[in-house]
Amino acid sequence: MPVSASKEHDLLSRYHLTNPYPNEWPQPLRGEDDSDSDSGSDVQQPKHRNGNVRESRLSATYKSIDRHASLRSLGLSGTQKTAGGVDSLVQKDEPDPLGMASSVAAELRRRGLPVDEDGLRNQFMLSSTSFSPQLFLAQVHQDASTQELLQGLDFLSRSIEQKSASLKVLVESNFEKFVRAKATIDNVYTEMRTQGAEPLEPAKDRRPHSRQTSKNQSHFRNSSNPFSPANKPLPSDKKKNALTKESEYGVQGIKAPLTEVAIKAEEVWGPALGGREREEGLKAILGSMEQHKEVFRLSGSVFEAVRKNDYDTVIADCRLAKKYADEARTIADYARSNNASLSEQEVNQIILTARMWHDVSAQIETFKREVWRRLKTGHGRKPKAVVDDTDKELHMELIGVLLQLGVDENPIWQWLNSRSLYLKDKIARSFERSRIEIEILRRRLANNGNPDAKALAQYLRSAGGVTSTQLVMGSTSAIDTPSITAFWEKVYASINALLSITEGVLGEVIEFWEATQSFIDNKAQKAFPAAVFAAGLEHLELEPDDVASLRSGAQDLANMLRENVLTFFSDPPVEDLSDLYSPIPPTPITPDSAQATVNPHIKRSFSFPQDVPPPSPRSGASWEKFAFWPPGGNCLSGVHYLSRILALVGTAATEMSSLGVIRTMRSGAEPLKLLVGAARERCIQAVCAAWVPDAERCKYMELWVRNTERRDLTTMPSTFMAFEEKILAGMQKIAYISEATTTAAARGEEVIVPPSAKLLQAVRGCFVTSLYKALSGTVENAERPGIDGRKEDDPDGVTLPLRAVGGSGGDAENAVLDARNQNVRRLITLSNLAHLRSEIIPQLIAQFESSFSVKLTEESKTIRDVLSQIDARLFQAYVKPTITALQATINAGITSPTWAPETGRPTDARPYVYEVLLALVLVHSEVSTTAPPLTNQILSYLLEHSSLALISAFKTRPRYTLSALMQATLDVEFMAQTLNNYTTDRASEVQSQVYLTLDERTDNEARARLEGELPAMRGVLKRLREGTKGEFGCFRREKRGRDVRSGSGGGAART
Repeated sequence: MPVSASKEHDLLSRYHLTNPYPNEWPQPLRGEDDSDSDSGSDVQQPKHRNGNVRESRLSATYKSIDRHASLRSLGLSGTQKTAGGVDSLVQKDEPDPLGMASSVAAELRRRGLPVDEDGLRNQFMLSSTSFSPQLFLAQVHQDASTQELLQGLDFLSRSIEQKSASLKVLVESNFEKFVRAKATIDNVYTEMRTQGAEPLEPAKDRRPHSRQTSKNQSHFRNSSNPFSPANKPLPSDKKKNALTKESEYGVQGIKAPLTEVAIKAEEVWGPALGGREREEGLKAILGSMEQHKEVFRLSGSVFEAVRKNDYDTVIADCRLAKKYADEARTIADYARSNNASLSEQEVNQIILTARMWHDVSAQIETFKREVWRRLKTGHGRKPKAVVDDTDKELHMELIGVLLQLGVDENPIWQWLNSRSLYLKDKIARSFERSRIEIEILRRRLANNGNPDAKALAQYLRSAGGVTSTQLVMGSTSAIDTPSITAFWEKVYASINALLSITEGVLGEVIEFWEATQSFIDNKAQKAFPAAVFAAGLEHLELEPDDVASLRSGAQDLANMLRENVLTFFSDPPVEDLSDLYSPIPPTPITPDSAQATVNPHIKRSFSFPQDVPPPSPRSGASWEKFAFWPPGGNCLSGVHYLSRILALVGTAATEMSSLGVIRTMRSGAEPLKLLVGAARERCIQAVCAAWVPDAERCKYMELWVRNTERRDLTTMPSTFMAFEEKILAGMQKIAYISEATTTAAARGEEVIVPPSAKLLQAVRGCFVTSLYKALSGTVENAERPGIDGRKEDDPDGVTLPLRAVGGSGGDAENAVLDARNQNVRRLITLSNLAHLRSEIIPQLIAQFESSFSVKLTEESKTIRDVLSQIDARLFQAYVKPTITALQATINAGITSPTWAPETGRPTDARPYVYEVLLALVLVHSEVSTTAPPLTNQILSYLLEHSSLALISAFKTRPRYTLSALMQATLDVEFMAQTLNNYTTDRASEVQSQVYLTLDERTDNEARARLEGELPAMRGVLKRLREGTKGEFGCFRREKRGRDVRSGSGGGAART
């Protein structure tokens, strides 16, 4: 939309613009307000038109009159003045409006702010229009509490009320003076308006003068007299002098003559004044510009080059400007030395060159400061996605630019020193913050209470389902609770950010020392362009003191890294978080950093929640001694993360020991060895402290679900084996730090030494104890009373099977055992123990011996003995009720008065024999369906004890007749032949003792007659076996593919 000329003029005047389409906003008008300027100097307006200049000057003059007339009349002292000498309302200092300090300027000066600068100081002065409440509170009262601020608000309110009251009193006491002044002003204005007008006759009914009407008028300059002469028409010959709109406020009479005179003057003097002289002047200006066009071009060229960061053009133009400045200086020096006068052309050249040099030098100095700032602050690593070769060599380019432009300080030293300070600051800030965050997470975990043992067992059970590859790929959610996994991830991320070669501070420290060593050896300087060497060799080499300072700084960086990691692992958790704060070394940004303004919106380095959890109460738990171990964390997640963390520590220590600056230290790599040793020892202590309790929780791994590969076992043995294997593998990585890697350039002293015998002994004892605890837990699972013990449910859920194994199909139902039956639990536990004794325990011992290069000879024997004792105790617990019942049945049957036949040959075994066999059928059914490999062992053992019961019962009778002897022989032989598949050497020997017992209580006649009855008895036995084939057929079937145990290895050993 087009803008009219008048509107365009108004816009330019209003916003102080030189053209209606500016590229940037001009600086605000100086001197018109105390809030518009930092220095108080007036700003010259652009001189486009003479009228505009005059109007702007008059506007500024009247504005100053309107704004400050009353202030000048008051004669206030201590106020600021503009460059024009006009007083401002702003005080140079004033008391705190909140009543907390006597001087705002003194408080700002105490906080290190440049209060001498008017612009900054005005933002803190209440009398200034640029007063910033936010900045005032953030700086002057940054330490004030909420109560103090409320008190300050009350003080400010009372001050305002007092000032308002004093102003009211002033108005009331001087009201008559105000009224008289108003009347005087009205009369003077009326006379000015009626000047030159003829007086009128007053009306007869004219009312006396009153000011009541003026109170209702829209303008106070309206006459208060309704019969004022201003309301009457003036004679035409006198109107030209009246101050009315019709007479153009008194200038109508002289306007026409002045216009005529101006026209005539222009006609007479115009050609004379603007003729040839103007032409010559313009020609001279054009000639001078053509002759010195390079000088005119330089200022703009430098500006564009600086804006585009075109370093080559900046340097070239700077050299060219120096050349022109030297030429002008030579002309002036020659004229001064020879007392010669300068020609007009030389004067023009010197003036133009001086102005150019002043502008260019100012731009170059500003450019130098910016380059210094970028050189000293551009130390942070960029993300991998944006890093390129130009970023790596940016400091070389900036150093080269400064060397070519010429500087007083050595940019190489400044860059290296600022980088050293930056790294110190980064180490202190980053790890300090991480330690506080870790401690807050640790306290929150501690305040969550003790975790549920069954829930923890779920994560221990996951050891069999999570592979090492999955753990490396990040699938760690199954090995511990999400909160504990988050804690471990935070610890690992903090150590990685500190010690990683590629992503951590250590990598930057190594890069810093490599760059420093390269500059010390004068190798890096070879990368500078030839122009740098042509500019001079003054700052291309480092001074010996600078080299010593850089070496000391690099050693301090290594010590800071080592101390941070060492204290993190060695120190217990802190009680007060403020103990983790440390002073931060100052990092200079530019040589003029002291002039930097304060930004109230700068974010603080630390921003933690206000509800920081308090330290957890001491309960004697093992994790209370370690700041790096999460409360309630299991050893499975511990060995996984600590092995990775120690790999970082070992790699970092090896890399640091390879640095030349470390090798030159008096202590060498010994502190790094101590770091690795101390971190390893604390990690092993923490894992061992959690290993034994977790082994006790292994009893909760038992789900009473059959193993899919071996139906005679549950999933517990394989799960326990996977758990122990994971722990042993992780402990091996922790003890030997085997995952630490080094680069090809790392040729330092060996800092990762094998673990001490003390550490290995601790791991050894913890491993053996964990086996004992796990075995005890299995027995505890089996011995807990279920339904058989008149308890319907197990309170801790140990004996309740996992009922959600899968669907309602046959395989799923068969996989779940009836864990409420104590006999079933005992049988499957016996089978599990046998598997542990024969395969799993030996395999774990072999893995331990291979991982730690030690022999567990004594421990292996002790573990086998313990397993045998546990197995025997559990076996007896299962068979003892059955043996007791069999003994009672046999004893009652044989001692019964009706047991011995009265006369004749016996044709059948006595009922007690069938009762015994039927009881063994039930045992056979229970064992073969629960743990088939135990069938032979258990039945053989019961057969032995049945034979012993027969001996005990037969001994109760003093003598046996032939019929009684035949009945006893029939009972014994029928039982022995029915259980023939379970006869062992021990059982055969006991059966022989049965016949010896009978023989001792039989006379020779009965013994001789028995020989004749044996063929008939064999027929009876054959008939009985054929007749009971259906009832006792389970004893006759061969169990193919079973693990049949001999009596000497099974039952005989348990006698």
